[in-house]
Amino acid sequence: MSYKTQDRDIYAAIADPTRRQLIRLLADAEELPLHELTSHFQMGRTAVSKHLAILKDADLVIARRVGRETRYRLNAGPLKEIQDWVSYYEGFWKERMAILNLLLEEEK
Repeated sequence: MSYKTQDRDIYAAIADPTRRQLIRLLADAEELPLHELTSHFQMGRTAVSKHLAILKDADLVIARRVGRETRYRLNAGPLKEIQDWVSYYEGFWKERMAILNLLLEEEK
């Protein structure tokens, strides 16, 4: 498995539960304005904007201005890197579970 060096850190961006919730909200909608995203959290617009800026720096969110409003949408492409990393360990666990099943069968 190879890793490319990047200016952004996708893993750090999704490490925070608030940012994961923002990703989830954006995944469920085509595009959402800041005020609508903020309504889902017990924090102000500035705090939500800072989380969105981190996601934007990691290329996970795309922002566009519509008049005086900023609308955000998910860019799920970079999440493929995380999926690839996790899938490597899926084989690890499948192998361990197969061994455990064999041992349990022998016990019977």
